[in-house]
Amino acid sequence: MSGTTTEPGTVPDGVGRVRRVHFRDRSAPVATVVSPSVFVAVRDDRSRLLLVRRADSGAWELPGGRVDVGESLLEAAVRETVEESGLLVRVTGMVGLFTDPSLVVVSAGGEVRQQFVVCVHAWPVRGVPAPDLHETIEVAWFDPADVADLPVEPGAYRWIRAALSGAPEPHLD
Repeated sequence: MSGTTTEPGTVPDGVGRVRRVHFRDRSAPVATVVSPSVFVAVRDDRSRLLLVRRADSGAWELPGGRVDVGESLLEAAVRETVEESGLLVRVTGMVGLFTDPSLVVVSAGGEVRQQFVVCVHAWPVRGVPAPDLHETIEVAWFDPADVADLPVEPGAYRWIRAALSGAPEPHLD
């Protein structure tokens, strides 16, 4: 898949940003809420990684999002992946826990949140990759070697890198 080449963790100029992500940015606003989220590293039988392209920033990331009240982490992982990519998945393991307070997200509505991310490994069960055209505008399988050339926000790049690392232990911070 071809695209604009950028430094890892950046989004190309000209993309209409609605949401802003600050990572280790001293000028970032102070978070007012911690938001538990789950992101899902889906790999296929060819070891490709499933990524979705965000509608609000144009950046690529793992499918995922907030854990809703009354929902388990695993339920949220499956729901978010189905919603954003069209694929039903089975969670198979843990990539890691990412709680760095220097990752601050300012939502389109102005909420300033510190992300608390659990990232999991998953296997596709059924479905055809398709964006929801609300949160995601593209869905694609990528060879791991091609991921570094994609526009990816800094936090998401850390999760992707950890998912592809093959580390025997989950990432913890």
